[in-house]
Amino acid sequence: MQAGRAPQGGAQASTKQLGTAAAFSAQPDITRRGFLGTLVGGCAWALLATSLSGCTADKADEAVVVEEISAKDGSQKPSQIIVTMTPGSEPPAGFDPFVSWGCGEHVHEPLIQSTLITTNTDLSFKNDLATSYSCSDDGLTWTFTIRDDVVFSDGEPLTAQDVAFTINSIATFDGAEADLSMVNEAQAPDDTTVVITLNKPFNALLYTLAVVGIVPEHAYGEEYGSNPIGSGRYMLEQWDRGQQVILRANPLYYGEAPNIERVVVAFMAEDASLAAAQAGQVDVAYTSATLAAAQPAGYNLVNCASVDSRGISLPCVPSGSTLVEEGDMVYDVGNDVTCDQAIRQAINFGVDRDLLVEQVLNGYGSPAFSVSDGMPWASNDMQVTTDVARAQALLDEAGWELGSDGIREKNGLRASFVLWYMAGDSVRQGLAEAFATQMHDLGIEVVVQGASFDDIYPHQYTDPVLWGWGSNSPTEIYNLTYSDGWGNFAQYKSTEVDGYLDEALACVEVENSFDYWKKAQWDGESGIAPQGAATWVWLANIDHLYYVRDGLHLAEQKPHPHGHGWSLVNNVDQWDWLG
Repeated sequence: MQAGRAPQGGAQASTKQLGTAAAFSAQPDITRRGFLGTLVGGCAWALLATSLSGCTADKADEAVVVEEISAKDGSQKPSQIIVTMTPGSEPPAGFDPFVSWGCGEHVHEPLIQSTLITTNTDLSFKNDLATSYSCSDDGLTWTFTIRDDVVFSDGEPLTAQDVAFTINSIATFDGAEADLSMVNEAQAPDDTTVVITLNKPFNALLYTLAVVGIVPEHAYGEEYGSNPIGSGRYMLEQWDRGQQVILRANPLYYGEAPNIERVVVAFMAEDASLAAAQAGQVDVAYTSATLAAAQPAGYNLVNCASVDSRGISLPCVPSGSTLVEEGDMVYDVGNDVTCDQAIRQAINFGVDRDLLVEQVLNGYGSPAFSVSDGMPWASNDMQVTTDVARAQALLDEAGWELGSDGIREKNGLRASFVLWYMAGDSVRQGLAEAFATQMHDLGIEVVVQGASFDDIYPHQYTDPVLWGWGSNSPTEIYNLTYSDGWGNFAQYKSTEVDGYLDEALACVEVENSFDYWKKAQWDGESGIAPQGAATWVWLANIDHLYYVRDGLHLAEQKPHPHGHGWSLVNNVDQWDWLG
């Protein structure tokens, strides 16, 4: 339960995004297995179990040259790229949109499949399979007209029936990570028309449809995730589970042929990714703020702006006040310290977000004030300036008095709570510990506790938890704020805020909904903002960092959502080698 289930949305990508590319020294393409065989036979892959210093360039240079893939213009510049991603980026169920491919925790364009619509770099909508679409005045019926010239990679035509099959299957599949629960039914009255009826107005459906890949009804089965057939820009050439994925340009694709013919994605740990770049084995290697200074020769450090936010949920109700049921699970709810609004507001005004970015992220990030900073639906009223004096005054006025040990008390209750974070994540640990230090200066004791999510989930409604969120869709606000939202860990319930959220989703034109999203955050008197209910304290937005080989030009990036992975290659077909 990290990123929201809906896709991206928002502002222009940061100018930090791309570095200046230098002259490129061409790398030959390698065998399908040669690349990972090199990493395993060398020691970049073995860094999962050994230290970085144990790897040598001599072993890392054992790649076998097999073929040159020329660019589509006939030049001899290479048309293959090798990209590293986190092990968690590998889709556990394969390349199946019915489960999580494209629309799971780490939202991205599905590449192998086409979508009805997609988004520009400013996250405005544009057509993909659709040639036009409209919504009824009551917001309950969406009608799409689709292209009549699209075929799947097996040569069979794509029709509206395939679109309806995809949407209905996801809407009725309990294991689907794409949220299409608002869909009543999708129908195909003819081969080029799709009619989607909803059980409630929900214009943010468009953001989800922008990442839901359309699958062929005739070819879908239990093995689809391992052997996908699609109509997208690429086809699956090979998948070595736990190691790599190789994508190849789809010769039957209806759009412009990709600049990059083959995309090799290698899944590896962060230190192995660095070693692979240092050995010159990869073209793009993900990294983090803690390793960014170790920039390998021949690579630029590319900094992609994101809405990959880190924030802490703050339970708003007293302990034992209610229970939340999720399936067959029943959770205790409430916290007697954070249920005091003065505590939550003081935390929001007392935390120094700039210092967190500087100390924990080495400057590779930005202060976070909401789950959707920079998006057109984000309210400026969520942004607050660090004001320790105001924070202390709020606590004083609420009766939280400093004790002899420097921790405040009220009616015998210490201002103390446990803060959970995902163990093994150095950024979350660093943020949690630095946050705890800052809170101590306010007289609030924060006991930091790292654990697996399996161990964290029983505490998600009773204790503050440091989460990672962020998507390019306003539904992130809905999920975290609506009274019955599946991510409402604070258990904040407001009929007024719910009303704004319902109004936002009922707007026929998405652009007309933005003001309602903002009012749910703060309408001048109430909302979830720091000066209001303060249901969360947002800390930082994490920049996504990559080492990019000199001479490789990345196309302009959309703001990256939560997850350091596939979002980078949304437009890999538009990348190019310079020179």
